[in-house]
Amino acid sequence: MSTLALETLWFEKSGIKIHAVAAGPKDGPVVILLHGFPEFWKSWQKQIEPLARAGYRVIVPDQRGYNLSDKPGRVSDYRLDRLADDIVGILDQLGVRQAHVAGHDWGAAVAWWLLTYHPSRFKSGVILNVPHPQVMRITLLTSLRQLLKSWYMFFFQLPWLPEWVISRDQFSFGVRSLLGSSRRGTFSREDLEDYKRAWAQPGAISAEVNWYRAAFRFPFAERKAPGELISPPVLILWGEEDLFLSKEMALASSKLCREARCEYFPGVSHWIQHEEPERIAAAMIGHFRGASSAQASSS
Repeated sequence: MSTLALETLWFEKSGIKIHAVAAGPKDGPVVILLHGFPEFWKSWQKQIEPLARAGYRVIVPDQRGYNLSDKPGRVSDYRLDRLADDIVGILDQLGVRQAHVAGHDWGAAVAWWLLTYHPSRFKSGVILNVPHPQVMRITLLTSLRQLLKSWYMFFFQLPWLPEWVISRDQFSFGVRSLLGSSRRGTFSREDLEDYKRAWAQPGAISAEVNWYRAAFRFPFAERKAPGELISPPVLILWGEEDLFLSKEMALASSKLCREARCEYFPGVSHWIQHEEPERIAAAMIGHFRGASSAQASSS
């Protein structure tokens, strides 16, 4: 856990309140860190301090539906465009014109949307172990291997049953999923208790599952124009032992970017920032600094 004192922040847009923690100098360049399923801001606990000590103003929200943030009840409330609007709203309320963004798992899907449809608001992006949603959709249609890996996405489309399975026996499904898909020792007993407290927030499990339901009902739109590439520079970091997502999708995703680089981590699972915290923090800082230097030299 970070030894820095974390600040608590609240943001609101369109009636949705978003909780976040923050650290680092208030006048530093802003970095937004986006967690995925089934985590919350603590997903990034090992990267907050290195980024803050490197001079960045680090903002780590609980995305809508998670932990202390609001949990609207409709599936349509979890469309990617609305999830991304929450993050744009954070930048607006901070008075920040441009930031860096990093996302893991579903947070990476939101980051892909932001980099695609709000490129002027982001200096760069770091993507951890999730392909661009277009690549994911195409791969699900063409790869039996990926289809089998993604079985749970289809299970989550059912009414009420996923919520019951996840919630029963003190959230044993979530605990087993984290422990069974990561290196031994990745998640401590304290981590798991924190996750269970977050999952126990009223409405949290339905909200988290609704991210998956919305993805099937409201798929990622096509790029704005044929051949149009994502303009902010992107670094894709990928643990090769991901049980859920095939690493081939990283390279395919990079081809949708004007400037992108893939870095693979042998022996590392889907939970890459937990298993290799120092390497991930260093890669992020290097990418953010490089993107800022290139932007400064071109302006």
